Amino acid sequence: MSVRLGHSKLSCIADKVLCTGVPSSMIANMPGGYHIRMFIAWLRLSVRNTIFRSYTSLLAFLLRLIRHCQFFVSRKKRTFRRPGLAFSSHPTYQENKTYETLAVPLLKAPPRSEESNPLASNTQSLPIPSVLSTPSYIAMPEPSFHTTVAATMLPHAAAPGQFTLTPIIPGQIRRYERNQFQDQNEDFEIQQGPLDYSEELAPVSGWEPLTHPEGALFFYHSYDRVFTDVDVRDPGSAVTMGTMGEVVKAAYKEARKAHTFHASVELTLEHMEVDGEEKWGYYFVDHDRHVIFWPEPYKSGDLLDNVRGVKRKSHIKYALESQYWLHIELFPNKRFLPQNVLVRLKEIVMFTQADNITSEKSLATFTPDQVSSMLDLMDPLMSSVDKEHEHSVWIVARFMGDFCSDKFANFCGQPGARLDVDQSLYGDSVPHPKSIFFRVMSVILFGSPDAQSRALHKIWVDYTIVQRRWKNFINRLNNEWNGYTIFSTVMLAVDISFLAVPAVQNQVSAILVLYMSTLCALGSLVISLVLAGQVNDSRRDSAESVASFMLEMSQSVLGLESLALMLSLPYALLIWGMAFFAAALSTVIYCTSDIVTISIISPIWAAIFILSTWPVLATHSIHVSHMSPWIAKQVSYLRSWWVATRSHS
Repeated sequence: MSVRLGHSKLSCIADKVLCTGVPSSMIANMPGGYHIRMFIAWLRLSVRNTIFRSYTSLLAFLLRLIRHCQFFVSRKKRTFRRPGLAFSSHPTYQENKTYETLAVPLLKAPPRSEESNPLASNTQSLPIPSVLSTPSYIAMPEPSFHTTVAATMLPHAAAPGQFTLTPIIPGQIRRYERNQFQDQNEDFEIQQGPLDYSEELAPVSGWEPLTHPEGALFFYHSYDRVFTDVDVRDPGSAVTMGTMGEVVKAAYKEARKAHTFHASVELTLEHMEVDGEEKWGYYFVDHDRHVIFWPEPYKSGDLLDNVRGVKRKSHIKYALESQYWLHIELFPNKRFLPQNVLVRLKEIVMFTQADNITSEKSLATFTPDQVSSMLDLMDPLMSSVDKEHEHSVWIVARFMGDFCSDKFANFCGQPGARLDVDQSLYGDSVPHPKSIFFRVMSVILFGSPDAQSRALHKIWVDYTIVQRRWKNFINRLNNEWNGYTIFSTVMLAVDISFLAVPAVQNQVSAILVLYMSTLCALGSLVISLVLAGQVNDSRRDSAESVASFMLEMSQSVLGLESLALMLSLPYALLIWGMAFFAAALSTVIYCTSDIVTISIISPIWAAIFILSTWPVLATHSIHVSHMSPWIAKQVSYLRSWWVATRSHS
């Protein structure tokens, strides 16, 4: 309508422009007036069409410009609103989708035919409880169940000729204990053309083979959301495809009966043999709560991991979360890394680093160098957010599992939680008073056992090894033992050389003391080498071997004090070797020298003896200032005794 009105107005304007000041009667009376009128009509039509086309072209250009501006503005808005697109009602592209959990997305509709999905053949569907689907995955259709399967049986109740379901945790999956030896076949012949191994990677009856970042092979059923380490492709395996289907259906039916099933649930199966009986270990995974669960009550010492005194659900939650992250660590493939999980891990790592820097009693099980290396990985991991990168998922799961396990062991969020690494949570772990035997041996061994005992009790807290302190402790002992071997070797050379001196040949007492010095130096050398070899062999890096070794030592007659006495021997024997050599030298000096030499040597020898014993006394908090009252008391007693004796005489 606006274009037509504009066209009429332009026509009127053109008529006025062309006919202004020229009356039509004059044009008619002029010679050739008819042709002039025709020319003016043609000119008026041409001007009218030209102006109309220019106007429409200008209007079209303006409309295109406005539309272009609107597209640019809307594109910027979509870019700024990208994190929220997954929650909007508009369709989104896969690369713009955000993920809230680590649940494996169901990317395509499940197969419906009997040939493509044998697990669903000859089945009837059970009703699904209504659940809210999260934006990170498509709601999973329910697995169907055989009508003839003994799925109504409870777990642990095995039907004749069938299977037994038993609850397990991810820590009981024996992936790293399966040693399958390879056949020594002939050289493999490669066929002509480019290598095609797609058949080996193709799903078998819905089971898709996946490769763990560490190299292990496992299988995932995308329709039933089941993980397993059982090789379903092996024709020689005792586990058939039908058995797997029966186990999956029975496990899911029990989950539905217990009302514990919802869209993000995953099932894991482990084939086991217990006392010759075939069993199927299983557990379910809830990605919304970051826990594993079972449709029946479960009680196991493996889950508690030797942590005593667990009483609250808010406490056991950390143990279940630790096992959840172990599940992700075992099966990281086909998962998208959520940003909120990575941000949480980064916050924990930064806090741990700050705690290591500012506190000497930090609860962190990692050294500051290790935490710094972990912190360096956080920024590169950000590039894997909302992407299917199984290596990044494995890294996050490994770190999160370690931190959750530490929170469980330290009673995080519970009354009386451990706040520093030296704090004991159990009364039986508080150090008891030392025995008389240990006190006597501590004096004989120059106080070294007492110092070693204090260091060991800082490492072994509540029957748990403090790995970070153990490594520092072992590094310090290794450095000390290396020094003791050098000093002992030098001491042996000095003793043997001193025995060859002619003046010593006639001094029987000096020779006897030199023999004792030589034996002590030799004992210090041998024990240092033996201890260094044992510690470096198997008890240096493995926390499990260290804990078992410490537990064995703590169950001995003297407890950890026996280990303290053992670690004190190289130092104490070396000191005794030096002391016996000093006694032999004194014997030779006092037996072969004149009175002048003895009078000069005696005060120097006394000063050296006092200075040498000073550090030992200071270590045991024995100072001269503390002994002054005792010395004054003894002098006063002797004076009164002397006066009394003189008066009686």
